[in-house]
Amino acid sequence: MASSIFNAPCTVPAVKGKNYFGLKPAVNNDLRFNVGKKTSIIGCPKRVFTVRASEKKDGPIKKLGLSDAECEAAVVAGNVPEAPPVPPRSAAPAGTPVVPSLPLSRRPRRNRKSPVMRASFQETSISPANFVYPLFIHEGEEDTPIGAMPGCYRLGWRHGLVEEVAKARDVGVNSIVLFPKVPDALKSSTGDEAYNDNGLVPRAIQLLKDKYPDLVIYTDVALDPYSSDGHDGIVREDGVIMNDETVYQLCKQAVSQARAGADVVSPSDMMDGRVGAIRKALDAEGFQHVSIMSYTAKYASSFYGPFREALESSPRFGDKKTYQMNPANYREALVEAHEDESEGADILLVKPGLPYLDIIRLLRDKSPLPIAAYQVSGEYSMIKAGGVLKMIDEERVMMESLMCLRRAGADIILTYFALQAARCLCGEKR
Repeated sequence: MASSIFNAPCTVPAVKGKNYFGLKPAVNNDLRFNVGKKTSIIGCPKRVFTVRASEKKDGPIKKLGLSDAECEAAVVAGNVPEAPPVPPRSAAPAGTPVVPSLPLSRRPRRNRKSPVMRASFQETSISPANFVYPLFIHEGEEDTPIGAMPGCYRLGWRHGLVEEVAKARDVGVNSIVLFPKVPDALKSSTGDEAYNDNGLVPRAIQLLKDKYPDLVIYTDVALDPYSSDGHDGIVREDGVIMNDETVYQLCKQAVSQARAGADVVSPSDMMDGRVGAIRKALDAEGFQHVSIMSYTAKYASSFYGPFREALESSPRFGDKKTYQMNPANYREALVEAHEDESEGADILLVKPGLPYLDIIRLLRDKSPLPIAAYQVSGEYSMIKAGGVLKMIDEERVMMESLMCLRRAGADIILTYFALQAARCLCGEKR
């Protein structure tokens, strides 16, 4: 609280050549001192001037024009300015029982009693640098709204994509991951369009790298956007997803993306052995610098529905339970993590995010590699729907959910909230 000093009687005498503001010399000259020399004190008068709360809280405190030695001499002489009074204790509401204080040596609430203290002891932080922004792209020029994901669009790769990336970069989000909506006419049972060097994803990568060379681009390595069957791999006539043949296609897809300028390729297919095969294929083509973010623990979740609407890539039949993990399994994530680490993965990803915080923490504790979490479309849409219905505070729930992912151990978070959350963080800093 700002304070001001008021005139009051004082026994500190005037010194020749000095004018005291706020200190009035008295007739009693028992106190003698010379500025710059050792002070001699004969008498110690009572306190004689006060410091009171200013009516203007932001008003400046008036200075007396005294030197350090003069101020110290006044205090030693007993001429101590009075500080504002200590605020009285707040009264308890009527009817509050009077009880003895609990004999507690530790009260954790002490470290939570003010915003400043809470900020000082905060264990987990979050910033726009922790976000990877998933972006849907298509061949058209217009941005098409995605009904199940309010605020998300299929972006035209030549215009809307570039504009959205610019918005993200303005608030510190410089990492994106691309997901293409491929024309049905280009889909096939073997997903050959996935490794077309002139396909939608390679063209978008080249465009973005030309405009923003330092942008970090992640890509999705899987066949489902390119498959006429809607599965992540090649489907045999009896419905079995073929593992090794799919991995062969994925290697070509990863190399094509790296050739276009991708920084990180991200196999999300959950085929066995694909990380090692992709690493070998990239190295053979001279792309040793390209990283692999493996979808290590990708569960056969019901939270993916809005995403599949966005890309129109739902399976034409069956489900993905023969290659994605059982949501009931915990230890199995360690098996997948061990294999991906040994095959050369650079980042391990858990998908979905919030319902699988235990898996994020498990991998964080067991692996030295960076951990990624994917806050998937269903998580996003639930928060959006709750906000629209005024059932929750959308912004607060959004930020809490992201902080929880970080607290569980995620180094980076793939989230459709990346732009909105980064704007919130930037606003808080301002």
